[in-house]
Formats: sequence, C-alpha cells, structure tokens
Amino acid sequence: MNAPAGTAGAALRTGPRPAPWTRHARRTAAVLSALALWQLLAQFRVQLWLRFSQFPTVTETAREFARRLGTGAYWQDVSESLTRIVGGFALAAVLGVAVGTALARSALAFDLLGPLLEVLRPIPAIALVPVAILLFPSNEQGIVFITFAAAFFPITVSTRHAVRALTPVWEEAVRTMGAGRWRVLWSVVLPGALPGILGGLSVGVGVSWICVISAEMISGEYGVGYRTWQDYTVLDYPGVFVGMATIGLLGRLTSTGVELLGRRLTRWLPRTADGPGPPAGGRVRWRRARALSGGSS
Repeated sequence: MNAPAGTAGAALRTGPRPAPWTRHARRTAAVLSALALWQLLAQFRVQLWLRFSQFPTVTETAREFARRLGTGAYWQDVSESLTRIVGGFALAAVLGVAVGTALARSALAFDLLGPLLEVLRPIPAIALVPVAILLFPSNEQGIVFITFAAAFFPITVSTRHAVRALTPVWEEAVRTMGAGRWRVLWSVVLPGALPGILGGLSVGVGVSWICVISAEMISGEYGVGYRTWQDYTVLDYPGVFVGMATIGLLGRLTSTGVELLGRRLTRWLPRTADGPGPPAGGRVRWRRARALSGGSS
C-alpha cells in the first residue's frame, strides 16, 4: 500500500535527520571559518576589489570587547537599547495582534483601517524620525515610537493572514456547541493563528533592532547604536566592530526569547527538526475538529 501523499512529501523534503551533535558541529565550524577568514583578510591587509586595510582583526576586536565588558558605560548602553526594544516591541505585539485580528474578522475594521495602514506600511520606520522629533517631547519617547512602528506592521500583516487562513471547520464545530464570539476568538482563532502570529513576532523583533540602532545613531544620547556611531566618528574601528557584535548578540538573544515563547505556546503542534510546524494535512484538521465537537461523527 502506498504511503499517504503528505507523509511521502515530508519524507522527501526532510530526508534522514543528522544527529544533533553533527548539526552543532557544522554550525560551530561555519562560525569559526568565518572568523578565521576575517582574521586572515584583516591581518594581511588584503586589498582586492574589497579593501580590508582598515579592518581590525578578530583578536583586536576581542580585546576591545573584553575591555568594554568591564566598563559601566557599555552596560548602560546595552540597558538603554534593551529598554527601548522591550517597550516598543511589547506595544507593537499587543496592538499588532489586536489590529490584525480585527482586520481579518471585521469588514468594518478593514474598511476603516485597511486603506490607511496600507498607505503607511511602505514608509520605512526610520523615515519617521523627523515626525517623532516633532511629536514627542523627548528623544527617548521618539526612539520607542520608531521601534514600535518598525515591529507593528509585520506583526499586523502576519496576524491578518494567519487568521484568514484558518479552516472554518474549527470555528463551526465550536459554534455548534453554543460558543459565542469571544469564546471562539480565544479558544479557536488565536490558538489556530499562533504559528503565523509568531512568525510576525520573529520578523518584527529583527526589524525593531535595525530601526532602534538607526534611530540611536541619528538622535540618541545613549545606546549601542549611539556608541557605535561615536566610535566611527573618532575612527575607533575595533569599537565599531564591538558595537556590531553587541547588536548581533542582543538581536539573537531577543529572537531566541520569542522562539522559546512560541514553542511554549504551541506545544500542541507537531514538531519538525527545527521547531513547530503546521498541522499535517486534512486528517489532523479533521481530528482536531472532531475533538472540539466532542467526538460526534
């Protein structure tokens, strides 16, 4: 008997899974290879089409990184940037999920908000810096606003598409049991749309870092972006690379936090090698609908 098409397709896509230690070894080797190439290009001042004559080496950057870890100014900058990210991203997550859900489920909300959001969405968040300066009494509030604007639109769009993509059988099954609109929303719509919402959150937190660093470079007084730009103006290139490394590590930290939260919230989903995946085909959807309807045929 032939295997189901979905199972066969999954087998062709994934193939044999390597051992966990093999994957960790490959990832470590990739990072070490990149660092070794950087060290060689900078140490020998290679100048081809790209110029590495002004690049600090990996060892110079590492020494500067270690020195700054012992200073209070470094941790103050990290704290300022993290505070701005957490504030702006949290506000964007709450409003983005709420607005995206409303756009997907309410024709009135879509008619009133949809055209305005589609006009504003293509505007880069960093282009809103002059508007933030005019609107808010302090640079700090303006930077948080820029961070919010950067994350809001990816979260809103992902939520809207995720809610619209839900199969109607789940909602119909719960409605036959007498559930009202809010019960359907909290028990079916939001849990079913979580994978898509979490994808928007992952994109949003990455874009937030890009924009908060840019805003700090333009109008900040503290923060990793501000410090990195100041190092560049005084030609402290190891300091510039320390700032870049710090941004990368902080971005990875926050992205990992979103991913771990997503894994905890979507424990009911089948897992792939790299994380949660959507329900595999109609059979899983039928079983879930049957469970929601109390097992009746």
